[in-house]
Amino acid sequence: MTNDFQKTANRVTSVSIVGNLILSAFKLLAGIIAHSGAMISDAVHSASDVFSSIVVIIGIHISSKDSDKDHPYGHERLECVAAIILATILFITGLSIGADAIRTIAGGHYADLEVPGILALIAAIISIVTKEAMFWYTKINATRIDSAALMADAWHHRSDALSSIGALIGIGGARLGFPILDSIASLVICIFIVKAAYDIFRDAIDKMVDHACDEELEQQMRDCVSAQEGVLRIDDLRTREFGNKIYVDIEIAADGSHTLWEAHDIAEEVHDKLEEQFPKVKHVMVHVNPFSE
Repeated sequence: MTNDFQKTANRVTSVSIVGNLILSAFKLLAGIIAHSGAMISDAVHSASDVFSSIVVIIGIHISSKDSDKDHPYGHERLECVAAIILATILFITGLSIGADAIRTIAGGHYADLEVPGILALIAAIISIVTKEAMFWYTKINATRIDSAALMADAWHHRSDALSSIGALIGIGGARLGFPILDSIASLVICIFIVKAAYDIFRDAIDKMVDHACDEELEQQMRDCVSAQEGVLRIDDLRTREFGNKIYVDIEIAADGSHTLWEAHDIAEEVHDKLEEQFPKVKHVMVHVNPFSE
């Protein structure tokens, strides 16, 4: 992986850690002063994101190591491991939010809840804006460097923003005399968070088990190879995702009267063009067959 990948990932996760520490401290203080249990819980949620960002840093650092004797194909899959860990954390977070909401609704003691102060409402709004900004900042950079772990961290920010929306609705509803709104909103938020966790988990698993690239990308590769001089036919094309990289095995047919050197040059051209036009391709294995009708 390139230096740019590591630098971007380290910068984004550092911003996440510092931002979450400041935000969680602010929300905890606001929750205590304004007597808001929802805001105190939201502060704990933000603090847990610090752990997630640390997992991302460790995962990306290990996956960025060069190939060695024991790992000749590199360490890219370890980033998927980090994404799976974050998806699991996200899933548990979503379920805990939903479970708390169900317990509150089932308890039915809404009149006993203390009405939170205006500071808790302000803190919820600040949290929503901040976490949504962190989500887009992390998501844009994750897309740019194609990092599954960083994308998972981005969705963790979004889950925190959704949690804060629930807190805002709950605090506002409590101040208006409808505390049950907090729990209803939390149940809806739970569904969104669990869905995001599932999508992240499925994507990481696909990259762990040598999942093939999508048909559109494979067709683009076929078009690229067919355009090379000397390639008379594509006999077979296999692709597999290895972390955030792609490995390609391809069989082409060339004129059987070519010398070994000429066939080698054709194969080398196919190899170089695939790696040049598709930056995610880490390795290409080209096999040349003699052309026959």
